[in-house]
Amino acid sequence: MRELKAITIVEDRTTASRCDRGFLTLERLLLRNEYADGSSSADYPCDLVSRQGIDAVVAVLYEIEGEQRVNVLLRESPRAPVYLRHRKTFVHPDKGSYLTLMELVAGIVEPEHDEPGDKGKCHRAAVEAHEEAGVELPDEAFEVLGDETFASPGTGDEKLFFCGAAASLDGAHQGAGDGSTMEEFGRIHVMELGDAITACRTGAIPDMKTEVGLLRLADYLGYLPQLGCFAATLPPELAARANSLGVQSSSGDVQ
Repeated sequence: MRELKAITIVEDRTTASRCDRGFLTLERLLLRNEYADGSSSADYPCDLVSRQGIDAVVAVLYEIEGEQRVNVLLRESPRAPVYLRHRKTFVHPDKGSYLTLMELVAGIVEPEHDEPGDKGKCHRAAVEAHEEAGVELPDEAFEVLGDETFASPGTGDEKLFFCGAAASLDGAHQGAGDGSTMEEFGRIHVMELGDAITACRTGAIPDMKTEVGLLRLADYLGYLPQLGCFAATLPPELAARANSLGVQSSSGDVQ
């Protein structure tokens, strides 16, 4: 596979493009808050970034190895918007170039192919697992991990859903992608769950949806990454305390 060296801006089409055209659209709105007592706020501007499909599903692929280890799959690929931060100056300088990022597999909901509800979320997760990581699983292999969360509610209306599935990660490989140039380069990594969470906290994996997805997986499996064990293996009194925090106490039966 070719090594990625840089991402080059060929043309800046900003001034010649309409804000309601393209992969992302921008609504420039003037809003007013209406209050229950009949009063209202002053008018204020609000910009809203959106895209076709709007929402996305994150596929958390994992494998339980032995009695105490959980491995997870991450995909490394270019993310041009964060790489292009090098053109700007920030109060808190970036630690690296962000030429590529490691993330959980994810993909945009496609209204023409995905049905509403959990069944549709699991279908999208299965499609993305195959496209991005070469992992073939039936829709039924996925479980929804918690409910909705907004990615960046101050600027956009994208909502994220998380689905997890056990899979054999040995055969995972860079999938065919969706046919776009943006997905032609990528690498697959398998990491221990606790190590991956630590990498999110240290900034080695600076992706919020990945950290959220990994933590939700740990809760779903009843796995305690700080201790490197399942809650079910703790002494009964400690296992009960773990359960009181919403951690499941199953280990071998969730696979």
